[in-house]
Amino acid sequence: METKISFRHVSCFLAIARERHLGRAAGQLNLTQPAVSKTLSELESLADVRLVERGRHGARLTPAGEHFLRYALGVEQAMDSAKAALQGTGAPDIKIVEVGALPTVASGVLPDALVRLRARQPQTGIRLHTATNQVLLSALKAGRLDCVVGRMAEPSMMQGLSFELLYAEPLVMAVRPRHPLLKSRSVSPQAVLAYPLIVAPAGTVPRLHTDAFFDAHALRVPGNCTETLSVSVARLIARRSEAIWITPESAARDDLARGELAPLPLAIANAEEPVGLLRRSAGEPSEAVEALADILREATDSDARRPTPKARKPARAAPPRIKRAR
Repeated sequence: METKISFRHVSCFLAIARERHLGRAAGQLNLTQPAVSKTLSELESLADVRLVERGRHGARLTPAGEHFLRYALGVEQAMDSAKAALQGTGAPDIKIVEVGALPTVASGVLPDALVRLRARQPQTGIRLHTATNQVLLSALKAGRLDCVVGRMAEPSMMQGLSFELLYAEPLVMAVRPRHPLLKSRSVSPQAVLAYPLIVAPAGTVPRLHTDAFFDAHALRVPGNCTETLSVSVARLIARRSEAIWITPESAARDDLARGELAPLPLAIANAEEPVGLLRRSAGEPSEAVEALADILREATDSDARRPTPKARKPARAAPPRIKRAR
């Protein structure tokens, strides 16, 4: 088997793993779909194990395929390194790091970290990809990303990946500073539902915690809320209206610190979610990825000691001024 498996088998398998579809993999490789299917069948015959489950809705790696993927990526990286060495021109060695991040993380801890990485390694380029956690982990396993700042997933999604905890963040309800609810001494979940809500889409971890919070009070998130993963859109809606933005704290941190948004005095219990650095278990990370990991550890360690902005107390009305008789 060792003498018969060729790089074309490995390339074909990686294309299928990345595209999760034989037709799209064929397009990536400039081959016909029957040719891709034949090459995959050859590889499975040589390995004497099924690597990919084919179906009407695409292609899914089997456990054996997930295991082989880790080593196939190493083969591809070795070939890329060998090609670069043979084609070297003496130009500066520019390294591109493909980083994945949840939208809330990308707007929170990552900007400062990337600025510091640029200062430490000026010859490193960054391509930042934001998406849901499931999409990011699939891309990481397929080799399209070098690392992800995201959340843990179910065991089947975590196969071949490592998770390093960076911090745990709570959910907050952020509103504009002059919001009517900030004038109340206490805020109830029922009072929150009297205003438009901005929430994460269904199926995401922040949304699951949001739904659980209202379920615990025999309430439901209304169907006419605004669902979005866009931090920039959510923060602007909250700042320009009386909508309530329910979000991981890091996404609203700058606005809260500057006083452009304020947190409602209503805690969402048991909603702290661990965020960490995810990488492939096999293979050695690049120097740039290690540098970014060090910077993220330093940044989140200092953030852990920084107090979260508290809700402002309503201003007391000044006593009336009494004019003295002259």
